[in-house]
Amino acid sequence: MHERNFDDIKKLINNSSLSEWVKEKSVAVFRRVAEAEGKVHGMLPDEVHFHEVGAIDSIIDIIGACVALELLGKPLVLSAPVVDGTGWVDCAHGRFPVPTAATLEILTARGVTVNQCDEPHELVTPTGAAILAEFAERFELMNGVIPERIGYGLGTRDMHTRPNVLRGVLGKLDSVAKQRGSLDWHSDTVAVIETNLDDVNSEHLGYFVEEALKDGALDVFYIPIQMKKNRPGVLLTILCNKADADRFSEKILRETSAFGVRHSNVDRRKLQREMCTLDTSMGQVQVKLGRLNGKIVQASPEYESCRELALKKGVTLKDVYVAAQKAVEY
Repeated sequence: MHERNFDDIKKLINNSSLSEWVKEKSVAVFRRVAEAEGKVHGMLPDEVHFHEVGAIDSIIDIIGACVALELLGKPLVLSAPVVDGTGWVDCAHGRFPVPTAATLEILTARGVTVNQCDEPHELVTPTGAAILAEFAERFELMNGVIPERIGYGLGTRDMHTRPNVLRGVLGKLDSVAKQRGSLDWHSDTVAVIETNLDDVNSEHLGYFVEEALKDGALDVFYIPIQMKKNRPGVLLTILCNKADADRFSEKILRETSAFGVRHSNVDRRKLQREMCTLDTSMGQVQVKLGRLNGKIVQASPEYESCRELALKKGVTLKDVYVAAQKAVEY
C-alpha cells in the first residue's frame, strides 16, 4: 500500500472542493502530526511518511472534524483535561508504550498537560491529540457552560474502567465565561517554583539554569533581590508543566543551596503563534508571528535566521531586523 507523506496529504486537501477554512485547518492539523513524527524520527515534516494517520479513515476523521466545526459556525472549542490510558500499542514502527511518542510530542508542542488513568488501552491517539491541539482553547472541567445539545460517539472496544464514549456538548457561555472567552488566545496552567538564595556559587547557578532547561523546564531565570539582614541574593524561578513540579523542586533542593522552595500554579494567556518565512529587502527571514482574534499584534524576527543573513550580506544585524519588521503586514 502506498504510504502518503505530508506533501501528498496537502495536495489531496488543497486540490479538493472543500472551503478555504477547512483546507487551512485540515492542513494545520496534519502539520502538527508531521512535525511530531519528524521530531521523533529525525526528519523534516515534509519528508514524514504517514502510516496510521495517512490511512483514509484518519483523513476522514481530521477533515470531518474541520467540516463539522465550520458547519457549527467555527465555535470556541473547550476540552476536558487530557487523560490517556496505559499499556502498549502496536503500530507500523513496532510496539510502543501509551501515551505514544507522537501523541506526547503533539501535546507537548501545544503545552497541554497530560494525565494517565488505569485504563489499559490507548485513549488519546495522535489524530485526536492533533485535533485537540489545533482547536481547543482551554483544557479544563466545564465552567460557565449552558448546554444546548449533547452528542455521543460510541466505540466498539469494551473498556475495563469506563464507558468507551466520546461526548460533545454544544452550548453557550454564561456572561462571565463569555467575557473570558471573547479572545482567541491559548490558555493553560503551569507550575511556578521559586526560592531565595544568598549563598549560591554563581557558576553553579549558571550551570543549573542550563541543565534545568535541558531537562524540560519551560523557562528558568533569576533576578537580584535584597534578603534578610540586607544581604544581596537572587530569586531563582522555574516555570514548568504542573506534572513536573515535584521533579524540579527536588532538582533545586539537590543542586542549589536552597533549604526550601515555594510552589504555585498560575494561568497563562498566550497569543496564537506561527512561524513563517518572509521576503525582505535583504532576503528571506524567519519571523514568529503572534495573532489575537486573527490580527497580527506581535512579530519577532528569529535571531539565527537574521544573523545568518547579516553575515551573508555583509550588513548589520540591526539592518536585517528592520527589514524583517517592515516586511510584516499588520
